[in-house]
Amino acid sequence: MSDTTYSVGDVIAERTVHLTRESLVRYAGASGDFNPIHYRDDVAAAVGLPGVLAHGMLTMGLASSVVVAALGDSSKITDYGVRFTRPVVVDPEAGADVSVLAKVGAVDEQSVRIDLTVKHADATVLVKAQLRVAL
Repeated sequence: MSDTTYSVGDVIAERTVHLTRESLVRYAGASGDFNPIHYRDDVAAAVGLPGVLAHGMLTMGLASSVVVAALGDSSKITDYGVRFTRPVVVDPEAGADVSVLAKVGAVDEQSVRIDLTVKHADATVLVKAQLRVAL
């Protein structure tokens, strides 16, 4: 990353990731988070949710993976934070698309702040989603 000059507003990466119910089951197995709101419609409905939800950490991980793929070296990420604003509801048939846009938000001598716009169904699902990357 140090061989490149970055300016505020530069697009680092953009990608849409399609999630299915199978994606949620696989993530549950990998993470150990088997909360049934992530795979059972009846449980999600019983607790007042609009449907089965993607894991928050899955959404957060997908967002950062877009930057990692663009950088090619995740060891340069020194900080990452988000605020969850809306859940990603994963339809049993259609699934869910999560779009991620990564842009340079700030640059200093040691690092670049990358701001992420993360949306599902035209709604922002993560705010203040920012990575700090060492130069």
